[in-house]
Amino acid sequence: MRWILRSLYLLLEAIIATVVIGGCALWFDMRLTPPLGPGEQVVLPDRVPDGDRAWRVGPDRLAQNDRGIWEAYVAGPDLERGLTYGALAQDLIERQEEFFVDRIRLLVPDETKLGWLRYGVAFFDRDIEDNIPLEFRREIYGESRSFSDAFDFIAPKYDRALNYHAAHDIGHALQDLALVGCTSFAVWGDRTADGKLLVGRNFDFYMGEDFACDKVVLFMRPEHGHPFAEITWGGMMGAVSGMNLEGLTVTINAARSAIPVEARTPISLLAREILQYASTIDEAIAIAKARDVFVSEAILVSSAKDGRAVVIEKAPDGMGVFDPDSGAVVCANHYQSAPFRDSPPNLENIRESDSMGRFRRMWDLLNTHPHMGPMDAAAILRDRMGPQGRPVGFANPMAIDQMIAHHSVVFQPEDGRMWLSVGPYQLGEYLCYDLPAIFAAGSKDSLRMPLYDPTRTLPADSFLTSPHMDDLVWHRAMRTAINDRMITGRPFALSPEQQDRFIATDPDNYITYMTLGDVEQALGHCEKAVPWFRIALEKEVASENERQRLHRSIAACAKN
Repeated sequence: MRWILRSLYLLLEAIIATVVIGGCALWFDMRLTPPLGPGEQVVLPDRVPDGDRAWRVGPDRLAQNDRGIWEAYVAGPDLERGLTYGALAQDLIERQEEFFVDRIRLLVPDETKLGWLRYGVAFFDRDIEDNIPLEFRREIYGESRSFSDAFDFIAPKYDRALNYHAAHDIGHALQDLALVGCTSFAVWGDRTADGKLLVGRNFDFYMGEDFACDKVVLFMRPEHGHPFAEITWGGMMGAVSGMNLEGLTVTINAARSAIPVEARTPISLLAREILQYASTIDEAIAIAKARDVFVSEAILVSSAKDGRAVVIEKAPDGMGVFDPDSGAVVCANHYQSAPFRDSPPNLENIRESDSMGRFRRMWDLLNTHPHMGPMDAAAILRDRMGPQGRPVGFANPMAIDQMIAHHSVVFQPEDGRMWLSVGPYQLGEYLCYDLPAIFAAGSKDSLRMPLYDPTRTLPADSFLTSPHMDDLVWHRAMRTAINDRMITGRPFALSPEQQDRFIATDPDNYITYMTLGDVEQALGHCEKAVPWFRIALEKEVASENERQRLHRSIAACAKN
């Protein structure tokens, strides 16, 4: 967890840096303009209870199913559906923003410094309206009317809502990619049991243990474009994983980028545009070409009409398409297309990050499942081993399942089905959603909750009910407590009993020993820290970046 909290700290530093560049005066002349027509009125609709943990606004609904997943169905024009979704999901939106600000307060407890974030938001905002389609701005503006007043000191509601759609971009631009180490794949033809497309992905965007508790599967029938489903959270209208009624899927994977200093199109909104308006790979490529982005990203696009998948690779300075035309494609966090494959930043990323390790492990797993179905895809997405199947412990960034996922999803585009994981991580069941059936029912106002098909549920991972699950829960809680105290400058020593249990509950993971070394070093006990760092180096270290960090820690101790 230390690498995650460190990344959150770097994210905050990046935001504060924009304050220094922009200056206080920006706040007064860079307010965003509400995307409304002359005289257009905005009325937030009232939601009404529709059962236990369920609400309705007219025919549109939001309800939490018996597996803890929030299911939403929203239709209509842009502003109307934004207002409706905001009203339905108001509690979820407020919780997510509270959690996000709480994490920042952990890093910067000084309220005065926290207040300066609003100037960073204002600076970053200066061009964002020019890079987001009016339709999406109106939808986001409608949703933002349900944001809490409590955080208006950071920025007005609409400004915050737009910038939250760029959180993925800013997060993965951090040098070590620690917030987003996603892995995805697609197979078709001879590689699947029925010859049809099969797509799987883990969305490893980590913002703390509570971030994924209120995941939403949103079914949207927009006034224009294709009906679609996406996996999201309160306040997020962009797409990170989704499928439309035409059988086109999008999933996004980060690549290495510099920290952005100006706003272009957030990658989640580009993915959303593809999801809503494309039905073929060529249409998706055309949409991607028309938008400028401010970070580097790989978008895995599969199409039922084309019967295959490609990776669209976007960067601030260009675009490439990786089209294997071989029955399978794997996407991690480095580029594969001709324009970027041999570029110095991409080669450096391959050498120093954990991306290539997960990429190779995914190919090993695909090759051991020659005729895949949804169950095989789920098994691959739950794989927690390292190279050649060696144990690497829990939450090791080199594993396909890093046990930090916001969600994991399997798509069968030609049948219009998707399977979404129930938490924690990928350990729970995968619930099946049949898009043609759901949208047919919704158009007739005969929609019945829950929306998932219980006859097609994929079973939970056996790990969930094993004794190892209790070990994982204890170890993760202890690691979080250690790192929360470390990041705020208040490290504490573990008792001998706690230390023994900390090791015994995750003995194969280099992070276990690195954490113990970090604690001793922070307490000034370098003679105790170095042996832990050396043990960590004997384990499967996730990346060259992490290996060098351990060597630097040893060298720093040697100077004391």
